Amino acid sequence: MKLRIRIIGPKVHDVGYRYFLMSMAMANRIRRFEAHNIEEDAGDEVLVLVDGSEQEIQAFRKHVEMKRRPERAEVSRVVVEDYEGEVMTIGEYAQFCTTVQMNKAIPLLLSMNETMGVMADKQAETLSEIRGLSGKQDQTISEIRGLSGKQDSTISEIRGLRGDLATRNNIEWQTRIEKDIKVIKSKLSIR
Repeated sequence: MKLRIRIIGPKVHDVGYRYFLMSMAMANRIRRFEAHNIEEDAGDEVLVLVDGSEQEIQAFRKHVEMKRRPERAEVSRVVVEDYEGEVMTIGEYAQFCTTVQMNKAIPLLLSMNETMGVMADKQAETLSEIRGLSGKQDQTISEIRGLSGKQDSTISEIRGLRGDLATRNNIEWQTRIEKDIKVIKSKLSIR
């Protein structure tokens, strides 16, 4: 038994529909299967051709008509018709799909390769900038250490001045006390 099944809808391409249908065909032990994305004036369509025993084909048809479909698919209608032409073996179809996917993948891989080259260049620039900043950081740390040394020197000078002041104040204070004692002694007539 052979069928031609048209799955029509706004989102039947680029949702994994053909692979979904192929796995369903394999689960139903269908040995001849193919599916193609078609763009019609009325919208997008997945054209499915199947060939197998009546039991296998009816089970497959039931799954398709029961609205089993990929998660993101949006289907408007399913049209089932008898078919008289040739149908690829499922192995030939799998090879066909590999070729189609490789044709999609190669430009993407080339684009990714270019993007990775640009990213590597930007990473190298960033590392260079980081190294430059690291050198500036080392210079800043050195300057801070220099300032720290100057701070220690300044503190030492202040302590020295403080000591000088303490000594001067003690001498002045002592001289004043001696003068005050002399004045007191003279008033008391003590020598």
